[in-house]
Amino acid sequence: MIRALVYFISTVLLVVFLYAYIVSMYVKQKKGIVDYERYADLALKDNLNDEIIEPRESKQNS
Repeated sequence: MIRALVYFISTVLLVVFLYAYIVSMYVKQKKGIVDYERYADLALKDNLNDEIIEPRESKQNS
């Protein structure tokens, strides 16, 4: 009985976390914080001569 209850609670928690992650990705896409559509082409545009998706930020020691 306890094993079934733990299984059910963990399944519900994982589903809640999954939907929260999906909603956060949707909100970031709509607000323009992150453009996930650019990353969709990453598998197709992976040659050395292809356009860079996102510029690399340089880390400076301060």
